[in-house]
Amino acid sequence: MIIAREGIVYVLLPAVLAVVFVGVGLWPVAVAFAILAAFMAFFFRDPRRHTPGDPTVVVAPADGRVTRVKPVEDNNDNSATVVSIFLSPFDVHINRAPIAGKITNVSYTRGKFLMATDENASLVNEQNAITIEGETITVVCKQIAGILARRIVCWKQAGERVALGERFGLIKFSSRTDVLLPASVEVLVVEGARVKGGVSIIGRVR
Repeated sequence: MIIAREGIVYVLLPAVLAVVFVGVGLWPVAVAFAILAAFMAFFFRDPRRHTPGDPTVVVAPADGRVTRVKPVEDNNDNSATVVSIFLSPFDVHINRAPIAGKITNVSYTRGKFLMATDENASLVNEQNAITIEGETITVVCKQIAGILARRIVCWKQAGERVALGERFGLIKFSSRTDVLLPASVEVLVVEGARVKGGVSIIGRVR
């Protein structure tokens, strides 16, 4: 199993402590730390994904449950749709590009740590917004911290290109990922659906 590099320290520390407590004969404590190390390895897993070959699709930027599919008005007064995906501590927390294209902007904002499912989380929580300009559409993907997540990681910078489903970052512990889809995208996902980052199709360019 591949583990994201940011998670290695979270795995090694409890693993080392488990060995130390075994050495002094404190087996119950050692078992507890061993379980913690195993959970951290599971949490920071980075599975390989096979993305669709259709260039007209938009894929989920994260694993989790769709909690919101809502029309909004963007800055140009054009109809758009925001799709929110809640990531529990048991979901893969790697974020992936919903479309292929050039990253034109990366904007990190400090903020609060409301529950990721809170409607106001996308407005006031710590977040990182990535704008990706594809051949036919531009989408904005937001990494939003939750009540447990206190660290957003982004591996990409403005000017770089990403492939469909390519990893661009992660959010440590429970969190939310929003993607703003323009009016030219037919939304194919509904609230309550379970999606996989880089695999599940959430929209298609008309």
